[in-house]
Amino acid sequence: MRFLALLAAVAIMTTQPTMTHPHEQKRSAYLGFDRNEYPGDDNLGALRKSFVFTGYWLNAPPGDAQTTWSGKRQLLEDAGFGFAILFNGRLYHELQGKNAAAIGRGDGAAAVSTAKREGFPSHAVIFLDQEEGGRLLPEQKAYLFAWADAVEAGGFRAGVYCSGIEFVEDNGARVITARDIRENAGGRAIAFWVSNDACPPAPGCTFAPAPRPLASGVSFAEVWQFAQSPRRPDQTVRCARTYAPDGNCYPPDIASESGLHIDVSSANSADPSHGRRQSPR
Repeated sequence: MRFLALLAAVAIMTTQPTMTHPHEQKRSAYLGFDRNEYPGDDNLGALRKSFVFTGYWLNAPPGDAQTTWSGKRQLLEDAGFGFAILFNGRLYHELQGKNAAAIGRGDGAAAVSTAKREGFPSHAVIFLDQEEGGRLLPEQKAYLFAWADAVEAGGFRAGVYCSGIEFVEDNGARVITARDIRENAGGRAIAFWVSNDACPPAPGCTFAPAPRPLASGVSFAEVWQFAQSPRRPDQTVRCARTYAPDGNCYPPDIASESGLHIDVSSANSADPSHGRRQSPR
């Protein structure tokens, strides 16, 4: 997942074991991964050695025509994973000049329908993937909040994946997308998964210990994506050596030759979306 600066906004760096044990032990933070393509059934055991939750795309991720995660929820739960459920939202050019709220309501209903079809329990958190960063424009806010209302009306909880990096606008105003959304949410209880790969505060492509989400610079974040594949050179100068020579982040116990690069997140819960149906064994 990547962020596109809106209008003239410019991103700047801020200084701000076994399959069962990770779920059973009390931790300050839990480690997870996400990627656009499903990693393959054969890789779940190796991934589970390091990660306790995974991203799960309900619809086509950015740049893809369809999702390859469909039908994999039970297999992932049986392997011991918790979930961060994702629904890919609309870009600004898809909303401009249209009824953004109506599109949001339709997409929210689609997210609920797909989550139910995939077997996720009611009240699970679905994170809307808000790819464009900076201060959201009116159409984007109308879309996002209508989507959130539709998700809540469908019996699920609304969340958003968005930038936690400070942007500077032409007039010198500074804005963090997550805070902009929260301040304009009208009291909606939205869960936040923020992305901030700038080093610091991000540790780069590292796996232990899992950093607490509040260290992202967004105190209300429930999930923090701190490493992306490929790395962004402008944000990761100070942690470049933690990434592979090709610029990607690869999980432990899986060779880079596999091409199985990942994004890495930490969360306050081993199951950030509360998407499991059973307690871990």
